[in-house]
Amino acid sequence: MQMTILAYGINHKTADISLRERIAFSASEIQSALTRLIGSEKNINEAAILSTCNRTEVYCATTQSHENAVKNWLASDRQIIQYELDQASYTLWEKDAASHIMRVASGLDSQIVGEPQIMGQVKTAYELARAAGTLGTELNVLSDLSLRVAKRIRTETEIGNHPVSIAYAAVTMAQQIFTDIKKTRVLLIGAGKTIELVATHMQSAGVKSVDIANRTISNAARIALKTGGSALKLSQINEKLHRYDIVISSTGSTLPILGKGAVEKACRQRRHKPIFMVDIAVPRDIEPEVQTLSDVYLYSIDDLTEVIDENISNRTKAAEKAEQLIHEGTLSYEKELRVRSSQDLMSRLREGAGRQRDAEVAKALLRIESGSNPEQVI
Repeated sequence: MQMTILAYGINHKTADISLRERIAFSASEIQSALTRLIGSEKNINEAAILSTCNRTEVYCATTQSHENAVKNWLASDRQIIQYELDQASYTLWEKDAASHIMRVASGLDSQIVGEPQIMGQVKTAYELARAAGTLGTELNVLSDLSLRVAKRIRTETEIGNHPVSIAYAAVTMAQQIFTDIKKTRVLLIGAGKTIELVATHMQSAGVKSVDIANRTISNAARIALKTGGSALKLSQINEKLHRYDIVISSTGSTLPILGKGAVEKACRQRRHKPIFMVDIAVPRDIEPEVQTLSDVYLYSIDDLTEVIDENISNRTKAAEKAEQLIHEGTLSYEKELRVRSSQDLMSRLREGAGRQRDAEVAKALLRIESGSNPEQVI
């Protein structure tokens, strides 16, 4: 049976953060997860996993008769009750899957339309699949096309020209809380691209120095050098937390970085001066129970959807042109499939004709060897 492309997953529109964080894969987990998937499901020939704070999706080459294979594997691997996935997941096939992946890569399906990081995250997902040996012909074709379309959308529309992102939304929310953000002390936890973007937006907002805490101190120091702040180890956070008015966290940790007890202690040291916290991580870096503290304003990544900036409308207009490019990309994908299907058919016909010719020649030689007149045989 012919293989086809399947996209299966959950995202910020179908599942809340409590499910997304339980199903998420860290970058270090993905290659081994792909090996488990291919090893346990014989009808899945190729696979890639995209897992970000807002979505976890599995792209694979399989057959429509095995639609539930990915869902069953994901539920088992992440120890999720299948009913939960049934309520929050989606399954897309062939051209619909291709169109969806292009929309994801270009940022059209993001929580904030046009956010710039997703194209790199999709590219990394394909690279991890290639490294794991689970990226074959079908996904290779789709990866090349989806990234090419995403790049066109970035260059041919204004979807990336306005500073709207999760990082930007976090800083915007902080500006709404504090009358003068320039006077605040800021701690950013993590050293990835999101934290770098937050640091950049904080500087643009006039914050003089931004401290960076990270497990690897050299990575924290690299960003702190740009922000005019200090670099901290994660182990130093609890003792220095009371110094900060704003704390924004985005790490790849599977366990919380900040617990309720540590934050409660910091509040007492601050004499109950409020702390503004944004947890951009999935799984969450800050224990949800922290939001019960009266002196803390804690927001999760889901809360950032409520931060609507005027640039959103600009990106929405640009998205209309981007959708046309997605349509063109989907048509290109369908054309590529038809061409490959025709090539496969011609190849099979040539092989069949060759086998028939060889069989007839063999029969003729046998008749000649048995004494038949060669002219009559021919």
